[in-house]
Amino acid sequence: MANPLPRLRKACLALPGVTEKVSHGSPSWFARGDKGMFVSFVGEHHGERLAFWCAAPPGAQEEMVAEDPDRFFRPPYVGHRGWLGVYLDRENDWAEIAEIVDQAFRVVATKRSVAELDART
Repeated sequence: MANPLPRLRKACLALPGVTEKVSHGSPSWFARGDKGMFVSFVGEHHGERLAFWCAAPPGAQEEMVAEDPDRFFRPPYVGHRGWLGVYLDRENDWAEIAEIVDQAFRVVATKRSVAELDART
């Protein structure tokens, strides 16, 4: 399986005004400078499976983890805030991952950035 980081990076950086920087030792993407982290590639963090963590709309984490716990999980540190963990150590549907990244962006982005994204489609 190919390294998923380049594809995750591409999905994140395709969104308006997104910046990338290392946060807590992991590549992470921000929608509002340093304040709006919406995705963090955690790799094999603390012995966990290869994954990323992302902001999620209210209720999405519980729904997705219950629906498919082999693909989704409640991540440590940020799971209590509703963030979603997505395993990347398997064949992935990158269209679905792009949708998850899009939704994560919308959770933290400004109204202007969301409007810019909506104008693209």
